Amino acid sequence: MATSAGTLRFSIRPAMATDVERLRQIEIDAGRRFRDVGLDSIADEEPPAVAVLAAYIEAGGAWVAVDSTGVLIGYAVSSVVDGEAHLDQVSVVESAAGSGVGRALIDEVCRWAISLGSGALTLTTFRDVAWNGPYYERLGFRRLDGDELGPELAAIRSTEIASGLDVAPRCAMRRELRP
Repeated sequence: MATSAGTLRFSIRPAMATDVERLRQIEIDAGRRFRDVGLDSIADEEPPAVAVLAAYIEAGGAWVAVDSTGVLIGYAVSSVVDGEAHLDQVSVVESAAGSGVGRALIDEVCRWAISLGSGALTLTTFRDVAWNGPYYERLGFRRLDGDELGPELAAIRSTEIASGLDVAPRCAMRRELRP
């Protein structure tokens, strides 16, 4: 899939094992933006481990955005939570932020979710960070109340809280999907 947003041309493809180290670099680069909103602890987090990213790739739940020069500029990883597709992470290098790369990756995850027969895509995110909660709302996600969380999604939220990720208000969100 070739995509163009302004002058940035990129394509989306399934991630490969050889991409793992670049995915970790993308995560570090994308994370730096959290310093701008006072979330230094998030910016300082280690990227996902090689084995974690490799597992997403092996399971068929990882995609990358590649610019016209062949450089990876973003990635998304997904899994199944409570029987529905779940966006575990989407990250885009700062130089490509706002160019449509994140949206294209999320659209690819939605296609994957539909192919699985999932009626929705869920995620957890920072509620008030502009490129998190408000961004996902613009893409059709809605915030979930606590009583709407399935047991696995509730466990993810509990793990986020216990691990210290809840340094700013976080929420779970859901986007209904149509085949």
